Amino acid sequence: MDFTEIMKQKIDYCSRHTDMPMELQQKAKKLCWEYNRTSPEEKEERSRILKELLGTYNPLVFIEPSFRCDYGFNIHTKGFAFINYNCVILDTSPVNIGKGVFIAPGVCIACSGHAIHPSQRAEGIGTSKPINIEDNVWIGANSTVCGGVTIGEGSIIGAGSVVNKDIPEGVIAVGNPCRVLRKITDKDLVKLYPNI
Repeated sequence: MDFTEIMKQKIDYCSRHTDMPMELQQKAKKLCWEYNRTSPEEKEERSRILKELLGTYNPLVFIEPSFRCDYGFNIHTKGFAFINYNCVILDTSPVNIGKGVFIAPGVCIACSGHAIHPSQRAEGIGTSKPINIEDNVWIGANSTVCGGVTIGEGSIIGAGSVVNKDIPEGVIAVGNPCRVLRKITDKDLVKLYPNI
């Protein structure tokens, strides 16, 4: 089996850095570089680049430059999503982004990790686990989402959090490590000014 096919599976795996398809990583770097050099008016060019870069592209996905990813082909979007400035996605495994997702500036979504034992790290052995961000999730600024995590539908991750465990649906979770603060309820509904 080609190593790229292993990377596309929704399984955890360990590998040496020399196993990784460097030509595909170089392609993603080039496409990210091109994307980050576009002007806000170049909507068609941005769409063209994202179609080539992402595994599943949806025209309702908005990504503000600067954006970086390892491969791109492992990033899948279901519908409308807004990914703000300076997002980094280390997609050595699948990253599934649901519809209605908001990702604030400076967020890092990292499937990849390194071996814990220093002798294996010295050999270039790393780990990778898929990440699932379900529908209507909001990830606050400068948060990190670690490999193997699912963030449940409708949940909010507070700014600066480190998500290293699954977060259930419909909650506000914050901190390092990220923990559930409380459920989201109808008391959280805001009132709009009547003239808006």
